[in-house]
Amino acid sequence: MSDFGFFRVAAVVPTVKVADVKENTLEICRLLAQAEEKKVSLAVFPELSVTGYTCADLFGQNLLISKAEDGITFIKKFTRGKHVTAVVGAPVRVGGRLYNSAVVIRNGVVKGIVPKIYLPTYDEYYESRWFASGADFLSKASRCDGSFLDNGKDSFRECFGGTIQFAGAKANISPNLLFNIGKAVVGIELCEDLWTPLPPSSYHCLAGANVIANLSGSNEVLMKHDYRKGLISQQSARTISGYVYSSCGWGESTQDLVFAGEAMICENGSLMAENKRFRSESSMIVSDIDLDKLSVLRQKKNSFYAVAPDGTRSSEFHNYYSRINVGNPSDTDFDASLLRKLEAHPFIPSTSKQELDVRCKEITSIQVTGLATRLSHIGCKTAVIGISGGLDSTLALIITALAFDKLGLPRKNIIGITMPGFGTTKRTHDNADDLMASLGITGKEISIAPAVTQHFKDIGHDPHEHDTTYENSQARERTQILMDVANKTGGIVVGTGDLSESALGWATYNGDHISMYAVNASIPKTLVVSIIKWIAQTHSNLSETGCKREVSAILLDIIDTPISPELTPADASGKIIQLTEDLVGPYELHDFFLYNLFRFGYPPSKLLFLAKKAFAGVYDDATIEKWLKTFVRRFFSQQFKRSCMPDGPKVGSVSLSPRGDWRMPSDAWSTMFSEDI
Repeated sequence: MSDFGFFRVAAVVPTVKVADVKENTLEICRLLAQAEEKKVSLAVFPELSVTGYTCADLFGQNLLISKAEDGITFIKKFTRGKHVTAVVGAPVRVGGRLYNSAVVIRNGVVKGIVPKIYLPTYDEYYESRWFASGADFLSKASRCDGSFLDNGKDSFRECFGGTIQFAGAKANISPNLLFNIGKAVVGIELCEDLWTPLPPSSYHCLAGANVIANLSGSNEVLMKHDYRKGLISQQSARTISGYVYSSCGWGESTQDLVFAGEAMICENGSLMAENKRFRSESSMIVSDIDLDKLSVLRQKKNSFYAVAPDGTRSSEFHNYYSRINVGNPSDTDFDASLLRKLEAHPFIPSTSKQELDVRCKEITSIQVTGLATRLSHIGCKTAVIGISGGLDSTLALIITALAFDKLGLPRKNIIGITMPGFGTTKRTHDNADDLMASLGITGKEISIAPAVTQHFKDIGHDPHEHDTTYENSQARERTQILMDVANKTGGIVVGTGDLSESALGWATYNGDHISMYAVNASIPKTLVVSIIKWIAQTHSNLSETGCKREVSAILLDIIDTPISPELTPADASGKIIQLTEDLVGPYELHDFFLYNLFRFGYPPSKLLFLAKKAFAGVYDDATIEKWLKTFVRRFFSQQFKRSCMPDGPKVGSVSLSPRGDWRMPSDAWSTMFSEDI
């Protein structure tokens, strides 16, 4: 059973009874049993969860501290035979000093103790009144060799920091401990550590941590929640890590403060799970972090391992850490249950209508600015576009119209050309004509049928044979017309092809594959539809006065028209029979494959696994597998078209420009990737 690189974590918020160690440890153990049932590999509890965070001067009582150690001993015994690794908060005394610490426990062993470094002593906080800083251990420590500790009974050795006798056995104690659980490398920081200019988690991640656990005791005041949420999200983004945050909740003293029991799990800046605050009972949120994804993102972002301002290379941070082998993760069946949100349409924001509005506005602004800048730079006042009545040419035309508006150029300088051929239908032809008229551009119609018929005679092709030659001859004739009209009018040809077509090579080489500026080059097909729909709903002022049909009505009809190159004749009733998605597969599947392949380097086996989850109930497994094989085959075989694609603006995080994000040899073999499906 493959884990596909996933790692199951939980942020747990138990109810507490302040200074009642026995009740608190029983509740922790009860929740650990639930985490074990859920096949959780790492369970993170709040700061000082064994005693309660708000014990205040009771932390100066020997009884509380000794009972807290007994509580850890109890939790240790409870975890024997279990696969979940627990990170609980407890006061730990070392010599004559007390440390606010995270205690890592697995299978009956304290694997390590991480003391808090930054102790808030401002506003409502007085932690330095009771605790010492974990920096004590860093200043006393010597460099370690960076090797792994297995923390067994007979093979314990001193770590980078120190060792103490705790909960009946020797234990490592240092802020610079990393815990290996399979592919996961877990670093720990406590509450205030995150709020500092240079959080310890930044250094943990430079040393190799890919999951950060934060045990917190953060109280609630107005607007603090949003600020804290932003901190956690941003830190997970900066460190390209999974971040598991758990804070104190119900039962903490409300003498002067209120604790809401915040729990969050983030991954590379994205919120994976969040609990409901202000609950009067214990809570647990669980999510599956994608460790393979994080690894690829770090690998691709070479600035992640850059030289620090003081000259320290990130590789040197490894020398300041001790690494402890905790054991294997839980035997989690991710195929049976994957606890993370999967976006079937990753290019389209699904959060809210407002978010979609923001995204579409940003995307079209990038497109418009890109084209307007190019026109301005070359002093060009004319643009030529082939208008088919399809999605891509529609978006390209609207972007061109907006660019001309931005430059103060008359829309009449945009020359839209319809070029009906052997497969053009009345519906698309009428939509093309009406859209040009409604936008107030110069419309022309040039039939390609006579020229292509003559071309068939010239090359000896039977026009009844509807093969690749039949189709590509039409596409190249249309491109020749556009280029020549552009030459004649001193304009440039604005390309209409989109990102999905580029990925699949679904374009005629030296035909619609070529233009002088490709405004849709970074827009996948699924997003093209969303943008056009958004424009129809928000741009009511696009239509010229007195037009036959409003632009919005035309756009909605274009969206409803089946996607087709219209290169083969329609049926007797004029219905389109050459449907693109019947030939190459559903664009929503291909866009899903493209996004995850490009962004996260997923192998085809993982793409298949995720697609089956994301499109469950939409496509059966055999259909998904069929089109994934098509995607892999075409993506490799059609690279030669992408190697000479025209200029166009990068819009999102996925771009196949050979001058930008994607440099791939045209003669790379797809064998290994195909065999992985």
